[in-house]
Order: sequence, then structure tokens, then C-alpha cells
Amino acid sequence: MITFRNASKWFGAHRVLNRIDLEIATGEVVVICGPSGAGKTTLLRTINGLESVQEGEVSVNGMSLADSKTNLAALRADIGMVFQHLNLYPHLTALENVMLAPRKVRKLGKNEARARAIQCLTDVGLEQKCNVYPSQLSGGEQQRVAIARALAMTPKIMLLDEPTSALDPELVKDVLDAVMTLARAGMTMVIVTHQMMFAQHVANRAVFMDEGQIVEVAPPVELVANPKQERTRKFMGQILYGTSPEQDAVHKEAGRLV
Repeated sequence: MITFRNASKWFGAHRVLNRIDLEIATGEVVVICGPSGAGKTTLLRTINGLESVQEGEVSVNGMSLADSKTNLAALRADIGMVFQHLNLYPHLTALENVMLAPRKVRKLGKNEARARAIQCLTDVGLEQKCNVYPSQLSGGEQQRVAIARALAMTPKIMLLDEPTSALDPELVKDVLDAVMTLARAGMTMVIVTHQMMFAQHVANRAVFMDEGQIVEVAPPVELVANPKQERTRKFMGQILYGTSPEQDAVHKEAGRLV
């Protein structure tokens, strides 16, 4: 479904993606991990054409994103993305936030869009928050509204960029629970995250990146327990054992969910 072939990208003189080769099958859940600046978010953004590569090729459903014949607007309509910065409209309720894209992009009628939005909010456990504004929601609830908003477009692919990075440890569970529900339903997903305990139970494969390159690809359990590359071993040691009480608490919360 998603293919990278020798894909490279530069920002000025800085090479942020370096000869990426990766294939993600329909229904597969792939976790991307790595240190800050490794190119994880850029890789995610190339999948729906928010960033382009200067060398190689990125294709989705057999369509090259660099091909002038590819309808990027139509392609993006089938790809849901949840950014680190959620970009919820503060003047709209949770329900109105979720209804907006189906009405504007999918051209659904108001009643159909409303029914779909209510169902999506219910799917992420927020059926009681339909008429609440973003400022009245917790961080975890806002994150789940963003997931519901992406789901309302009935995407074929979901991209999530650090879905729990800005959350307090006690808010992590509900978001991870919503993501796990999608994975169990067979949604094709690419998730940038450091929650490796969670990744072991939700993902088919984990990809470790550093300095714009794919260093190692393996089943999450194997990548955590028995990484082959020294750089991977060092990174896993840092994130699994934590560098602060807050980081340890987040991993414990992910473990309790699993």
C-alpha cells in the first residue's frame, strides 16, 4: 500500500531522509521510532504529499506522489493524519470539529455528517463530549477528538505523529486505547512514537531511524529485546529505562494498558 524506493530529501544542505527503502502492506501497523531529528515526522509527511522527496519515489496504492497525473487532493482524502499540534478549531465544539471535513471535502449532508461524527466520537469514548469546546477538554480528550476527526473521513490509512508526546502520564491510557482499537479493526497505520511497550502489542513492525536513515527494522518485541545494531541498543536503553521520573511514568502507563 505504501512504498518508499531509495527516497531522499533535503532541507537546504541538510539531508533529512537518506535513501529510504520501506514497504507497508494493507492492514499493517508500523511504528517509527528514533531520536529527535531522525527524520520520523518528515517520513510521515511524505506519505500524504505534505513533503516531497528530491530523489527516489514514494507511492501510495500504486500511485507515485511525484506523478503529475496523481490527484493529491483525492489521495489525501483517504489518508487521515493526526499531528503533534492538533489544530482543533477553538470556536467549534468537538462534534462540529469532527463534522467539518466530511461536509467540506466529502460533501456529506448535515445530518449524515452529524451521524458519522457522533459515531466516530463514540468510537474513541467521547460520546458525552459532543457539545464541549476544545478549551474545556483535557489534553487526552483533545487528542481523541483529533483521531475522531481523521476517522470521520473514512480513511484507508492513518498517520499519527507522537500521539501521546504532550500528555501527562495519566492521560496516556485513553489515547493508546483508541489507537489500539483502530489497529485491531485492521486499519493501515503508521505511528511515530517512543511508547515501545505499547508498540510491542499493537504493531507488526518497528522501524528505528537515525540521521535520516533506517537503521533497523524488526518486529517490535525483537527490536526492543534483541536489537542487532549498536545504535538501536543505545536508543532502546535510553527510552526503556528513562531519563526522568516523568518518562518512567509514561512507560509504566503504557505497560498497564497492555
